[in-house]
Amino acid sequence: MINEQIRDKEVRVIGEDGAQLGVMSSKEAMALAKEAGVDLVKIAPTAKPPVCRIVDYGKFRYEQARREKEAKKKQKVTEVKEIRFSPNIDTNDLNTKANQARKFIEHGDKVKVTLRFRGREMTHVQSSKVILDEFFKIIEDVAVIEKPAKLEGRNMSMFLGEKR
Repeated sequence: MINEQIRDKEVRVIGEDGAQLGVMSSKEAMALAKEAGVDLVKIAPTAKPPVCRIVDYGKFRYEQARREKEAKKKQKVTEVKEIRFSPNIDTNDLNTKANQARKFIEHGDKVKVTLRFRGREMTHVQSSKVILDEFFKIIEDVAVIEKPAKLEGRNMSMFLGEKR
């Protein structure tokens, strides 16, 4: 909220230089802001009394946007990549998938390894858990199990993360 949008009776005012000007009525604060040729901006509406600042609103918004952009740059976004295969996968195919998972993990992403069961493959669910264990053994030098293998409907999946 800025200028006339502030309807509170009393507000705590901070000057342009950051100095506390004290608690006063919003009309007095508006007069001070107009006198300085800038805006009165409410920066802490939940405080008792609300905190307002005498500042150039355009510059204030620009600085705020710049701070948010800087904070966003420092964030590390981790994606979850998925690798799928079926219970009748061959050794070489499993190695190829493991190499792909290794690249994802080294890049800093998490990997969801999914074993899909179709039709009558559902009868051999327990013996297929060995495939996921074998897959993990191939890449255990760079990965750690974050969520162990769990059957969800027709899929058995586990999550792998980077080893620290």
